[in-house]
Amino acid sequence: MAGPDYYATLGVNRNAKPEEIRKAYRRLARKYHPDLNPGDKAAEERFKQIQEAYDILSDPKKKQMYDQFGFYSPNVSPGAGEGPRQGPTMDFGGFDFSDFFTQATGGRASTGASSSFRDIFNQFFGRAARQEEAPEPGTDLEYALDIDFWQAIRGTQVKLNVTRLEQCAACGGTGRAGGATAVCPECKGSGQVTQMAGAMRFSLTCPRCGGQGRLKNSCGQCHGDGRYSRTETVEVRIPPGVQTGDRLRVAGKGNSGTGGAPPGDLYITVRVQPHPFFRREGDNIVIQVPVTVSEAALGAKIEVPTIDGRALLKVPMGTQNGQKFRLREKGVFNSRKGVRGDQIVEVVVQAPRVRDERTKELLRELAALNPEDPRAEIWSKV
Repeated sequence: MAGPDYYATLGVNRNAKPEEIRKAYRRLARKYHPDLNPGDKAAEERFKQIQEAYDILSDPKKKQMYDQFGFYSPNVSPGAGEGPRQGPTMDFGGFDFSDFFTQATGGRASTGASSSFRDIFNQFFGRAARQEEAPEPGTDLEYALDIDFWQAIRGTQVKLNVTRLEQCAACGGTGRAGGATAVCPECKGSGQVTQMAGAMRFSLTCPRCGGQGRLKNSCGQCHGDGRYSRTETVEVRIPPGVQTGDRLRVAGKGNSGTGGAPPGDLYITVRVQPHPFFRREGDNIVIQVPVTVSEAALGAKIEVPTIDGRALLKVPMGTQNGQKFRLREKGVFNSRKGVRGDQIVEVVVQAPRVRDERTKELLRELAALNPEDPRAEIWSKV
């Protein structure tokens, strides 16, 4: 039975370069991250599949094995190796493969067919059980951060409690310490691991501990892994002008690598809470300001709020409802471009409240002096 298609999961072709795979992973991780899709089980499951695919395809050795056999297991390695090793015990559910080699040549005994079949197993299990694993770079971490409108506008400093895999200080990340022993984390002390290959199940001697169930000379603090989980307080600078969806990188604050390899990075996706009055459109700030009929008709100078405080706006004579005015460089500062946006003020003309006969009389006089039908243009086009 075929395993998952990791290339399809990330949306890349089988010849994709490491940078293409990395970009595809980051794009999909941002889209399906559980923090950005709260309560969405489908998105959570999709994120797990993306994470698994990237873990395999970003590692050259894992990718080599996946490309060759269609699956990856830490218990087997691609390519034939040298040195003593313990052979696997194969459980085929009662199926007898004793005549497999002669069937391959139409009933004739063939050492070539036999050796070809054995070559496949040699490729699976050819490496020495106790071979050291190559150092692997640490993986990146993704966090979502909620900030309010003013923190986004002005910038801020925040402290995050980040749970990450840290290099073990006791062994320097090597996983080894003189004289100490620990239960093997690979086989959980049993000395055996199970590997599936299609319909076949292999029971193998654990390659990490050589079937002993315990690791000799392993670090007692990290149990031979070279890393341990800890929660660290990370101070993050939020630059002025960030928007919802912006992604900030904190170098070296992802999971530590193994065997002294460099750590991954911490990526923070920002979510900005809306403001009850100011509305942001890119680097511009948009507001609605009410004016009276007399201010709109006769013109006026009015004070309007901005993110910097109050500003004076000149409303020209004959201003219409919904008309917009621009206050230059009163918007959001874009730290990447080094420029500020504008503030757009939309005028909302409010009709007066009629409380007495004198007001009614004045409005009737105004109507008589301005008999034009404001809907005439509409009717002419109907």
